[in-house]
Amino acid sequence: MFDADFFSDAKMLETEKGARELNVPIFRSNRKLVASVNGGLENPSSLVFNSAWGHGDSQNAPERFNYPSISGVKRPKSDEDIAFMSILELGALIKSKQITSEELTRVFLNRLKRYGPVLESVVTITEELAFKQAKQADELFAQGTYLGPLHGIPYGLKDIIAVPDYKTTWGSKTFQNQVLDIEAWVYKRLKSAGAVLVAKLVTGSLAYDDIWFGGRTRNPWNIEEYSTGSSAGPAACTSAGMVPFSIGSETAGSITYPASRCGVTALRPTFGTVGRTGVLSLSESLDKLGPFCRNAVDCAIVLDIIRGKDPHDLSSRNIPFSDPFAVDIMKLNVGYLDDADMDVVRKLESKGVNMIPFELNYTVDSAQGILNFTMDVDMLAHFDEWQRSGLEDEYEAQDQWPLELRRARVVPAVDYVQAQRARGKLIREVRESFKVDAFIGNATDWERVCVGNLVGIPVIVVPTGFKKISDPPTENTRRKTTVTTGIYAPPEQDHIALALAIAYQSVTENHKQRPPIDDLGPGDSIPNPPTKAIPPRQLRGL
Repeated sequence: MFDADFFSDAKMLETEKGARELNVPIFRSNRKLVASVNGGLENPSSLVFNSAWGHGDSQNAPERFNYPSISGVKRPKSDEDIAFMSILELGALIKSKQITSEELTRVFLNRLKRYGPVLESVVTITEELAFKQAKQADELFAQGTYLGPLHGIPYGLKDIIAVPDYKTTWGSKTFQNQVLDIEAWVYKRLKSAGAVLVAKLVTGSLAYDDIWFGGRTRNPWNIEEYSTGSSAGPAACTSAGMVPFSIGSETAGSITYPASRCGVTALRPTFGTVGRTGVLSLSESLDKLGPFCRNAVDCAIVLDIIRGKDPHDLSSRNIPFSDPFAVDIMKLNVGYLDDADMDVVRKLESKGVNMIPFELNYTVDSAQGILNFTMDVDMLAHFDEWQRSGLEDEYEAQDQWPLELRRARVVPAVDYVQAQRARGKLIREVRESFKVDAFIGNATDWERVCVGNLVGIPVIVVPTGFKKISDPPTENTRRKTTVTTGIYAPPEQDHIALALAIAYQSVTENHKQRPPIDDLGPGDSIPNPPTKAIPPRQLRGL
């Protein structure tokens, strides 16, 4: 079990005696001191990971980006069309007084009520809070105060992010009635920008995959298929026009996978960009928060609002990003891997980007092995009491966390440290190999997901097309499989990835397509069919 057969029988007995007499008392003392509360929200580790490659931090709050201005936006006649507008378009409607935040909030609450049960993607609709915040946004605007592009814009949070007076369930039936009296740092940032929280969205149980205590979240593009990844709710709800944007998280693939499956634009930023106070922690050196949006412009806007130093998150930093809207992409050297979407390569090349074949080289045998040791041991440290008290037996999927955390219990401390040393070697080798400004490649290649998270590099997932689903239920089905690509940049160069994604989307329409959740085609059935939307007069009093 410990790969320690180099010990003689006498040494084994001596080790057993020493563990019983010396180690176990220390184990128990430390557990009593810091391991009586689950979730990693208290007593953060003093071992802090820094993903910087030498750029350093700013001591001041970051300078904000210069967002593009748009004009001539007209309010669509249908709520359906409103639901799929971008943040900038919705903001233009508010600023031109064509719609109020309360009206906009009602549109999205209706859609959450209508499609949430179909997709099994919503945990809690925060109606009372939403109308309160929307009313405040409208009153401020009437008084001449405009807080920026998120003023009055509805959004959703992955349900590992704490909001006072509302349940933060972590997707687990063990914690489904949990209310944390904490304002998560990212929620504070969005609230101060005038954004309106309309729902807490599904996380896989304890942030693992898409299975939660209320079911399993579906992919709006193919509702017999599941969303995959623990940010399943943010991905599905953004894709289906139930929220204009949402905040998810990634430790190992939970932004990239559901974004790819559901066909939305999403950013996993540089590690340390967004503070994590008030957020369930799996691994303090891997967890990252990021936006799911209609397009890359929206991702840049949301990132700009939520980035910055969180005083209670030791890993967060004031990273001095350049403005992605001011990047001259014609000065960039961008690599493309063997699995890159060549349409993306050609379109960026047509925009003047210097595209060159590229390969990311390193000698580490298995990034997945390093990530497993890091994530699983860290997770067990945050849910030590949960395992010891037998609560793992209530977990929704017994082949997931319960199995992994039992294995983590017998990872020797020496070998955990060796994994961190191997991680350091991987980081140095990736840095030496990263000879381009960015590169294009598959966003869901598992080894690359592991490498990206271990190193802390950003990636933006971009929808690039659609193809037929396998084994369609009918010939006329409108279900589709989304095709995406990833644009990767070095740590602290998120603006480069964003600029390239913005350039690609400026000449394509894939990110504007809508999933067929109301009409799948003749003879194709919808599970949990939508119910009638609640009339506005009934919502007003809530």
